Amino acid sequence: MATGSRPSPCRQIWDWIDMKVLISGAAGALGEAVRTVFLQQGAKVSCIARSREGVDSAGASWFACENLADEAAARAAANRAIEAIGGIDALVHVAGAFAWKKVEDSLVDDWRALYSANVETTLVLVRACIPAMRSGASIVAVGAASAEPAGAGMAAYAAAKSGVARLIEALAQELAPRGIRANAVLPSIIDAPRNRADMPGVDPAQWTSPAAIADTISFLAQSGSRAISGALIPVTHQL
Repeated sequence: MATGSRPSPCRQIWDWIDMKVLISGAAGALGEAVRTVFLQQGAKVSCIARSREGVDSAGASWFACENLADEAAARAAANRAIEAIGGIDALVHVAGAFAWKKVEDSLVDDWRALYSANVETTLVLVRACIPAMRSGASIVAVGAASAEPAGAGMAAYAAAKSGVARLIEALAQELAPRGIRANAVLPSIIDAPRNRADMPGVDPAQWTSPAAIADTISFLAQSGSRAISGALIPVTHQL
């Protein structure tokens, strides 16, 4: 392909058909939307969730891992997931945790728990997948728009998601010589059933749909976004 030329639409479709995608946290609302968009495009998909195993009706393979911050357990699940689809072209790390608590009411253990659920899980899963990644592969993590800047009650969560952002920025630099990209999307409030239940007095029309966020993630995973790496992309538009 000549320098500066674009891949044809047909080439991009074939990229999708050949794509092998591993999704963590695939059982949640955003994980489900991400899984759906990749499967609709013809990708081979493996999913990691806390307790789900087997192959679903759409053809996605599921592998259980109770704690993705446990390096041995996460590596074992990732290896099985990668083997099931014959490799890995994209890692989408959706798994994480959220908690709202003011600094004066928080304990060090609260901060440690959010750090582990967000930063450590990203680190562990990325380290498990990198050896199997080839040039052209992509890593997409889920950060948080609320981390930049943090508001009241968001200190521990924002600190953890800021850690994810810094990890992605460093990975983009470290993996560039191998042709592997790393980016993160930064959602605000996601229009998910749990958020509606937790915030009954808030108008969800101001939130972002999981499907819209999943579309951005899918774009970052494919060759059309090959010029983007190390980016922290807000996905906060209300639809």
